[in-house]
Order: sequence, then C-alpha cells, then structure tokens
Amino acid sequence: MCPDYFRWIEQDLRWWKKSGVSREMLDSAEDIAHFRLVIVKGKVYVERFKKCFQTRELFTIWGILQLMRLYPGKLPDLELLFNCDDGVVINKNDYQGPDATLPPPVFHYCGDEESLDIVFPDWTFWGWAETNIRPWEGILKDLKEGNKRTKWKDRVPYAYWKGNPKVAYRRAELMKCNASEWNSHLYVQEWDKENFQGYKNSKLKDQCTHRYKIFIEGAAWSVSDKYILACDSTTLMVDPYFYDFFLRSLMPLQHYWPINTDRKCTDLKFAVDWGNNHTRQAKAIGKEGSKFIYESLKMKYVYDYMFHLLSEYAKLLKFEPKVPPGMKEMCSEKLACSSDGLWKKFMVESMVISPSETLPCTRPPPFDDLSLRAFFQKKDRLKQQVENLKSEYLEKLNKTQQ
Repeated sequence: MCPDYFRWIEQDLRWWKKSGVSREMLDSAEDIAHFRLVIVKGKVYVERFKKCFQTRELFTIWGILQLMRLYPGKLPDLELLFNCDDGVVINKNDYQGPDATLPPPVFHYCGDEESLDIVFPDWTFWGWAETNIRPWEGILKDLKEGNKRTKWKDRVPYAYWKGNPKVAYRRAELMKCNASEWNSHLYVQEWDKENFQGYKNSKLKDQCTHRYKIFIEGAAWSVSDKYILACDSTTLMVDPYFYDFFLRSLMPLQHYWPINTDRKCTDLKFAVDWGNNHTRQAKAIGKEGSKFIYESLKMKYVYDYMFHLLSEYAKLLKFEPKVPPGMKEMCSEKLACSSDGLWKKFMVESMVISPSETLPCTRPPPFDDLSLRAFFQKKDRLKQQVENLKSEYLEKLNKTQQ
C-alpha cells in the first residue's frame, strides 16, 4: 500500500475532473511554464520556453527519465507544462466567478491553499549539484550515519537552524531568536563561501548534533524539510504557508512540533523547555518524523507518486498527445554524457539501472469531503493542544515569579 500522502493526488487534480484538460488550456499557459514535456510511445520530448534557475529543469527531466526506466512502457502518452520557480503560479481567484475561464494545469514543486498548482517531487531527489547535496538515496545513507554519531539525549539541548536568511522576511525575523535566551543556535549559510571551501562546513550529516532542528520556509516552500526531518532531532516547524507533495500529511505532535510564525522566539523557547522536561515525548516526535522519511519517502515511493500522478493526469487529457515538429527527444545517456562535474556524477549515482521487479504501490482511497474535513480538524486539534500546553507553562512560570 502506498503511503497516505498519495491521497492528495486526486485533490490536486480535482479541478479538471469534470472539464478534462484541453489542448487550448495548455497552449494558454505557455507563458507561465518553463518547459513542455511530452511522452509518446515510451519516449520523452521537451520544448523549452525559458530558462529555469540553476539546473532545476535538467534534474526534473532527469527524474522523469529515470521513472521511465523504472517502469518501462507503463506510463500512458501525455503532455504537460512545468514551472520551476519557487512561488506558486496558478492563482485560484483568477478562475472564479461567472465569466471565469477554466484554469490551465501546470506542474510545480509546491502549492498553497490559494493556488491550483499540481505538486510534483522537486529536483533535489536526483541531487542539487550547485550545493553539493547528493541524490536522495545517497543522502539518506549519509544522514543515517550522522544520526548514529550522537544519541538524542546526548545532543545539544537547543534548537538549531542553518540557512540563508536573505531569501525571506520570515527567515530574517527568525535570526532575532539567535540567543540562549530563546534556546536557539542559528547560523547563516553563505553558499559562495561554502563553494570556495568545497562545502566542508555544510554537510548535512554533520548537522544532526542538536536535540531540536528548525524548519522554516524560504521564498516559498523549502527543499530542506526532508533533510531536517531525517535527522532524528525533534523538528520545530514554523507554520508553513506552502506545501510539497508529502508535507501535507505530517501531523503535529506526531511528526513535528508546531511553531507559530508570529511568535517564533517565544514558541521556540517553550518548545525546547518543554522537550527538555519531557525528553521521552520529545525524542519520540523526532523519531517518528525520521521514521516517516526513511520508510514513507523512500526513492521507490517518490517514483511511485510520480507514476500515479502522471497516470491520473493523463486520463484527463481530451486530446491525443503528439510530438510537435522540432521537439527534442530526451534520453538518460544523452543527458549524462553531455554533463560534467557534479552534475554528471549525480546523474550516474541516481540512474535507474534496471526495471522494477514489482508494480507501483497500490494507492489508498482518495479523500472525500468527510475524511478531508476530519484530517484538517485533527491537525487543528493537535495544534491547539500545543497552545494549551504553552498556556499552562506560562501560567506556572508567572506564579513562580510572583
């Protein structure tokens, strides 16, 4: 059985369930997309509209090619548009009202409650060469090794974060919490300096040293969520506005501890104080978050999510996908051979060598209105439990200070 986050596939595609996807819809959104990808008779073709940041496009296409190698001949013919930017691109409000047109389906790395972007696994699962982060299977082994170095109880009893605070206001605000007063150790990641030094001080496996690790979004969602959750540390998650394909299924107090974005410093202090006074429960949250990553976010499941999402999307097409003149066929060998350095190294490391001996996992039943409402109610109820714990803590603290 597939993990629960596969239930979101139908939610992301529900906007086109009745109307289907027409050729006109796709053509109308070419200015939004970075590239068009067509699969016909087991071959992949790409038409580029504009350049993506760094090599996001390259490794996204590479990932789809590996999916084709894992399940050869299994994917139906299809055509899609893909956007590689950080922020969402299809605003829900633009397609509401009596005179509204139908929204175009655009694949993207993240979504939010105000958008209709179709969420797809991000490029870093096949490696982020610009920051020397290995493909997912390799980095998971590195993180597991890093976890073994220091047991949770022996780790630094503070919250840890390292990243670029310049990309978002909320991260700049987080840096104000960088003091023992707030139980937080926060560090600026200077990528240019790290690049010059060969990334010696930015290895993810060396960052599993604190009992608590902070996750906070950047310009939009952040690819760092999976690396932070994999560390066995208790993840302190600053209320995310965006979501990727798996983050939506995580539960507070089970996989992470929620931090209110408007009260970052005080919430971080309380989370660490509470965890250090309830070490068994805090450790269990960290372990459960890591268990989710190692068991439910295996690379096989990432591919299976891609497979099911693309297969369900293909059913919505109201036209027969065809290869337009001049469109380039893509293949793994050609991409790998035309790359060099870390880019080529990561492609070789993440290349699917042989077809899967098993079929894709079986999806759980999709959400209906009742189960979806129950899911969000449970999440809200657990967040309220944290608020209640904090209120009790502050009340006791005030009494002791009187």
